Amino acid sequence: MAKKIAFITGGNRGIGFQTAIELKDAGAKVVIGSRDLAQGEQAVAKLRAAGVDADVLQFDITKAADAQAAYDYFNSHYGHLDILVNNAGIAAGVFPGTGPEHSATQVSADLLHKVFETNFFAQVALTNALLPLLRKSAAGRIVNLSSILGSLTLHADPKSPIYHAKSFAYDASKTALNAYTVHLAYELRDTKIKVNSAHPGWVKTDMGGEQAPMELSEGAKTSAALATLPDDGPTGGYFHLGKPLPW
Repeated sequence: MAKKIAFITGGNRGIGFQTAIELKDAGAKVVIGSRDLAQGEQAVAKLRAAGVDADVLQFDITKAADAQAAYDYFNSHYGHLDILVNNAGIAAGVFPGTGPEHSATQVSADLLHKVFETNFFAQVALTNALLPLLRKSAAGRIVNLSSILGSLTLHADPKSPIYHAKSFAYDASKTALNAYTVHLAYELRDTKIKVNSAHPGWVKTDMGGEQAPMELSEGAKTSAALATLPDDGPTGGYFHLGKPLPW
């Protein structure tokens, strides 16, 4: 059986790196995207030492030319793509936080544009660029790294655990990404491609901080599971560790 070809953006560290580890059991060929090529090569060395068939592609999600370069790379090397994990993203400011950068009334337009460019617009552009290659897969899978903080239902509920965890720029960008998941899954409903949003959990990463309750090994399980869904698996959903989340 031919190996599945996977691309994980921001895969040189954190949840992206751990997702590559998790995909080893699926027998996938994993290409990680890394803005810093040297850091990416160091990550690949660690992945290979762990038994992962891995390579690195210098890639910056915010650069339109890099999306085209990613298409050219996978098209020339493999002719298709089976798994796309849209893992790269930014939090902006201290996360989780309560400063002006997180307030709906005080957040600057520049910060909103910066966060949305990385967490939403660039994700859409990359996915659309790679979609022709995913259509050639026997079982394409697209995983959008979202967050429970993108849930409008939970943010609006005074009884929810995230009611007071308001970080407007970040939260709104993930809500928008969730909307893309729903719309893209609808467009691809008659294909073999499945599209889902993943909430990894609050994980001990550079973004999550040491105070986070989840270990890195746990944080990658949702992404890996959605990347390797069986043919009868869900599409157009929002999940954490196999359980659906409210939009």
